[in-house]
Amino acid sequence: MFEWDDLKFFVAIAREGSTVAAAKVLAVSQPTVQRRLAALEEKLGEALFERRPTGYRLTQIGSDLLPYAERVEREVLAFTRQVSAQKKTPAGTIRITCPEADIDTLLVPVLDRFKAKYPGIRIEFIITDHSVDLAKGEADVALRGGAPSDQGLICRKIADCEWHLYASRSYVARHGAPASADDVAAHPVVVFAGPLAALSPGRWLQEVAARSPRGAYSNSVMGALTAVRSGAGLGLLPPHIARAVPELVRVLRPDPPVTEPFSMLVHPDLRHAPAIGAFFDFMAGEIKTMRALFNGEDR
Repeated sequence: MFEWDDLKFFVAIAREGSTVAAAKVLAVSQPTVQRRLAALEEKLGEALFERRPTGYRLTQIGSDLLPYAERVEREVLAFTRQVSAQKKTPAGTIRITCPEADIDTLLVPVLDRFKAKYPGIRIEFIITDHSVDLAKGEADVALRGGAPSDQGLICRKIADCEWHLYASRSYVARHGAPASADDVAAHPVVVFAGPLAALSPGRWLQEVAARSPRGAYSNSVMGALTAVRSGAGLGLLPPHIARAVPELVRVLRPDPPVTEPFSMLVHPDLRHAPAIGAFFDFMAGEIKTMRALFNGEDR
């Protein structure tokens, strides 16, 4: 009989469409993925995929079996969360996902105090601007901007993050600064791509700067900050990040304000696991401090 663990390789290939992409998701080598799939198909006596030059396509039986494999995946993840929740001592590893831009300015000062209070808890960061799936166990806690898309998660809003328009000091010296939103069209802008384009800062730029030359495109806040600092044009950035860069100056504060919520999220099954619960409660107690970091004055 096949091993339960083989099913996660089957599910990953079905979702990603290739063994290369599945290997990246599972953090293993491509030969490992190929070997585990071959072992599963041999034990089942059935081919689950058609191998094509463009990737892997489910056979009919593979398509029929996929929903059952996904159900097993959900139950195994639920089992794992329950095991974590039953542990009594606040110790172990917490996997926290957060955007790269927020590590230094927001989290380092707060996490130093958390580590001092809970030396037995180790924090493992998953640093990305993309949404990591907590329901699938890809992380334990998420700190992220934007309205939560999964209503099944427990959400605690930390702050409403306001975004302002910035430029490098050298850019302003050469080209001046917009006096109002109507003047932005005369300047090149750094616009967002990917998921960031759908958030309110991305939508504001698309509306206000529809006729502006494109100085750069970025799918991350840190990429946009780098482009603005280099003089590529004007860019919408969170003040708590832009303030840390001496070369930048705020040129416009949108009116009405452009804001996005910044929240902490956790799966309900893990909310009261000792280590994760300790972190969640500690961060809730630090909300006032973190809001002060968000709302500090610009230069």
